[in-house]
Amino acid sequence: MKKIILFGIALFIANIAQAQDLPPNPTTGKCYVRCTTPDVYVNETVQIMTRPAYKKLRVVPASYRTVTEKVLVKEASKKLRIVPAKWGTETISYVKKEGASTITITPASFTSDSETIEIKPAYAQWELGAPAPDCASGNPDDCRYWCYKGYPAEFTTVSVTRLANDASFNRNPIPEKTATYTKRVVIEPAKVIEEEVPAEYANITRTVLDKDASTTEETIPAEYRTVTKEVLKTKGGLTTWKEVECALVEYQALPIRWNLGSATLTAEAKRLIDTRLMPVLQQNPGVKLEIASHTDSRGSKASNQDLSERRAQAVVRYLESKGVNPSLLVANGYGETRLKNRCADGVSCTERQHAVNRRTEFRLINN
Repeated sequence: MKKIILFGIALFIANIAQAQDLPPNPTTGKCYVRCTTPDVYVNETVQIMTRPAYKKLRVVPASYRTVTEKVLVKEASKKLRIVPAKWGTETISYVKKEGASTITITPASFTSDSETIEIKPAYAQWELGAPAPDCASGNPDDCRYWCYKGYPAEFTTVSVTRLANDASFNRNPIPEKTATYTKRVVIEPAKVIEEEVPAEYANITRTVLDKDASTTEETIPAEYRTVTKEVLKTKGGLTTWKEVECALVEYQALPIRWNLGSATLTAEAKRLIDTRLMPVLQQNPGVKLEIASHTDSRGSKASNQDLSERRAQAVVRYLESKGVNPSLLVANGYGETRLKNRCADGVSCTERQHAVNRRTEFRLINN
């Protein structure tokens, strides 16, 4: 009968543990925390074209050269002793300057635009809710709810320039120039006695087209901007319970000596985090860590609350820079709400007593 009763008690305890999702087969005197496989993100870079490639044109003017030609200005003839020859004149036209063309350039025109890029996708994570008001247990953590809370994606807008009209050119003709010269011609040759009259020549100068106007083309390359965005590589979630040192589930002192009114980590504070906190996270992978910061009662409650929150966030941001997954870190500032001694507002205390309340602590908590 006694064995049956003991078996029933053990079965009842096992059913309670299973109903509360507690660790199976716990060891007396041991402490456990729930481990979470964190969401794993990787950074990807994309290139955005902020200015397109376009052409730039340059005009090369036409070039000319001057030529000298020998032309006949008086034909050979015969001279008569008795009846002289009769002469007349004739006007001859020629091209003094050949036609060409000019070129005018219309530059490329642009329009302003923007492009929206998703830099962080939407995600969701498990978060511990408030304790139930009708909890029958003395431990408030026994009646808390798990909520799967979603967060929206984040976007950024990049200004870009787009090509409206590319560069072009128009060709305008330059007409040719003409000139004339006069030539004497024989109207009636000499009679009876003929004498040879030699021809006469003259040199004329002409400007001729050597190379017509043209354009040279230069391609201006496109401009790009590199944008980094986070992409979910592996989705995390709840896993199993892990046995940890019982001391780590209680608040442990992180003896950072903050400068007065400052939330900036000194080199000594960073060394302390490296040697005190990083080993705890490395030895307990997947376990969530709370950073809690407190102030003494001097100053206003609002300023003390803000200062404690900024100090806790400073520690969390430094851990993230060391590669710790941010989903495993919780930063809480308690201001002057959790004093460790009697040194509240209006109570006279020594500097040493106030220093007890100015502290930063950490502990492992359930995910």
